Amino acid sequence: MLSIVIPLFNEADLVDELLSRTLSMAQKVAEDYEIVIIDDGSTDNTLASLLKLRESNSKIKILQLSRNFGHQAAYSAGLEHAKGDFIAILDGDLQDPPELISEMYDKMKAEKLDVVYGKRTNAPQLSRRPFLSGVFHKIFKRMSGFQDIENVGNFSLLSRTALDAILQFKEHNRYLPGLRAFIGFKQGYIEYERSERYSGQSKMKFSQLLSLSSDAIFSFSKLPIRICLYLGLTGIFIFFLAGVYTLIAKIGGFALFGWSSTVLSIYFLGSIQLTFLGVIGEYIYRVYKESQSRPLYFIKEYHQ
Repeated sequence: MLSIVIPLFNEADLVDELLSRTLSMAQKVAEDYEIVIIDDGSTDNTLASLLKLRESNSKIKILQLSRNFGHQAAYSAGLEHAKGDFIAILDGDLQDPPELISEMYDKMKAEKLDVVYGKRTNAPQLSRRPFLSGVFHKIFKRMSGFQDIENVGNFSLLSRTALDAILQFKEHNRYLPGLRAFIGFKQGYIEYERSERYSGQSKMKFSQLLSLSSDAIFSFSKLPIRICLYLGLTGIFIFFLAGVYTLIAKIGGFALFGWSSTVLSIYFLGSIQLTFLGVIGEYIYRVYKESQSRPLYFIKEYHQ
């Protein structure tokens, strides 16, 4: 059985095209399949369009969340309700072609893989969002230690074994590509050129993308807090040398007078301390969120 998990938020304009292409692909790949759509608190006609399509095809399952819980939470809801032996996940903006799931399936069967993910070959564009996305992937690759994580998103096909491993994670601040890389198992990828959005604009705000990037980095790397340690040790060494120089200057009688160096030193140390507090605060905030143990999402209605 093949399950295809797709989160949607205010995508009424592309629901028909998305389901048409996804259904066509699913019917070719597997005799038994389901398409699990997560309506992540849409305020337009997305849900109405989905319910209308479901009337003619009961293979379409709709998880209606009680409000907008965010991209990763919506994915988690869909994965927890997917029943298939193979589970495909893709964004609902048609930038990741559903037809490639067939190629992923063939590769998984031929090479006996547990995970096949899509790796984008597009060069980062100079516009802000694609450029920053490319920068993030390079930084995350270096900080996380995962070698095949660059230019990789959610688009992938998982075996039931791989999905069961992912579902064991109970953390709230989650980044699915990172979790997918963390579980190990035998993984492979296919390369593809990511398309432009079929319709409309991205529903994820820049602040949400920044938050997701922060979750990815702070969840999979200790480097930020280690940088603070290195900077602190460097500062101690520099000011030790400065103290030795000042002492020698005092004894030698050629010490410089003035408040500039004193004020600059105070501001420099103050800035470092505030930076350290900010980094430590990011980790403490995430510990606090995890300790609350709040549910990732609430389901308003499940149309199955």
